[in-house]
Amino acid sequence: MPNQGPRKVAAWYDGGLAGAAAACFTHPLDLVKVHLQTQQQASMGASRMAINVVKTDGITALYTGLSASVMRQLTYSTARFAIYDYLKTKFQHGNDPLPFIQKIGIAAVGGAVGGIVGNPADMVNVRMQNDVKIPKENRRNYRHVFDGLRRVAAEEGVPKWFTGVTMTASRAILMTIAQVAVYDQAKQMLLTTGYFVDNPITHFTASTIAGTVATTITQPTDVMKTRLMNAKPGEFRSIFHCILFTAKSGPLSFFKGYVPAWVRLAPHTILTFLFYEQIRRINGYIYTEK
Repeated sequence: MPNQGPRKVAAWYDGGLAGAAAACFTHPLDLVKVHLQTQQQASMGASRMAINVVKTDGITALYTGLSASVMRQLTYSTARFAIYDYLKTKFQHGNDPLPFIQKIGIAAVGGAVGGIVGNPADMVNVRMQNDVKIPKENRRNYRHVFDGLRRVAAEEGVPKWFTGVTMTASRAILMTIAQVAVYDQAKQMLLTTGYFVDNPITHFTASTIAGTVATTITQPTDVMKTRLMNAKPGEFRSIFHCILFTAKSGPLSFFKGYVPAWVRLAPHTILTFLFYEQIRRINGYIYTEK
């Protein structure tokens, strides 16, 4: 195919910056979701859980673990967006859009890598968020993400950083497919209708679709990941043991915290892509020739 001119490609770090910016706004919702997922019995709803956290430790407790949440995005989202954009550039011919099945494939690769590199910060994030709901004398009290990583390495060994990595990577694959590939495809389809142009309204609509799909397909693995990361030593013998333990409370246990997960993930997805599109424009593009 003849050269069709330069194509715009996002800078490798744009996705990480966008995800970190979104996390600053949605972190309290993520904290409530973690608390709901670590309940074996559904004793509290999202609103009551949030009120309980504020009553017990104050309004700032809703931002417990923010440093870990930001670091997670700077590792996890940087990797998955960078790999997706790079592979999309490699497989795309001219300005012709990739088939959706190829987008799914490259999103899966990006998600797997992102899930692995983001796991250490993710584990510290879960622990820091869950700290506020346990008795003060039993709290880990990590001061920030780097303190958490250091203490985990010193007290439990570096391999502990990758606790739950199988679930994290599995969830990240599904999340990247549902967020990045679905967003890309939804945006493409909206633009072809003739009723949309490449502006924030289109970005908002496409990211809302992506956020809803992402919440639905990732919730079971998200629940498992959260429980494995927050588990005490020896609490679960394996992933299968954790699955069986959760299943004792019924199939809906795998969707614990779905509403707050959607309330958190949909805005996070929307904000991530709104920031992402704007950061690309502000930060400039890398131009490549085919």
